[in-house]
Amino acid sequence: MPETSAGAVTKVLQQVQAGNKDAVSQLLALLYGELHQLARSRMARLPPGQTLQPTALVHEAYLRLVDKQRDQLQNRQHFFFAAARAMRDILVERARAKAGPKRGGGRRRVELNEAIAIEEPPAQEVLALNEALADLERQDPLKGQIVHLRYFAGMDVAETAQVLGISERTLHRHWRFIKAWLKNRLDQDMP
Repeated sequence: MPETSAGAVTKVLQQVQAGNKDAVSQLLALLYGELHQLARSRMARLPPGQTLQPTALVHEAYLRLVDKQRDQLQNRQHFFFAAARAMRDILVERARAKAGPKRGGGRRRVELNEAIAIEEPPAQEVLALNEALADLERQDPLKGQIVHLRYFAGMDVAETAQVLGISERTLHRHWRFIKAWLKNRLDQDMP
């Protein structure tokens, strides 16, 4: 799927900020394919058993963006950064809801075909990752931005380095640190 030009997106975002209701629809049409691809890649990394579909995730994230952040969206990169953040927030909210007492929160699931196999709810993994990322963002905001752009927005090294104004070599160094830090943190959090 070809990328939509940054200039076209920026122009439509300016129209959205000006209150043009047609521009809101035009923005979704312009970026839908890329947003759907982003949602699919985020959901593919989640444990099996998710009921949320990529299409629903795209629509919910898009609505949050145009309703709450309309005036803050400046360009294509910023839009996808905000979209990735909105998708993360939605997935974390759903994980918290699943982990709550109303949805069986602390209970373990027993497989009927193997009564001995006990599985932790996948929501715990999402919540642990979210907590680790929040700590990383507090300790080093740049590293938090790198995670959002690389993992949640699906940008490659060159795009991420350009958006953040750092060299690709520096980005590679930060990315190695981030992966090691997250692995260590998640190994500690997950039994």
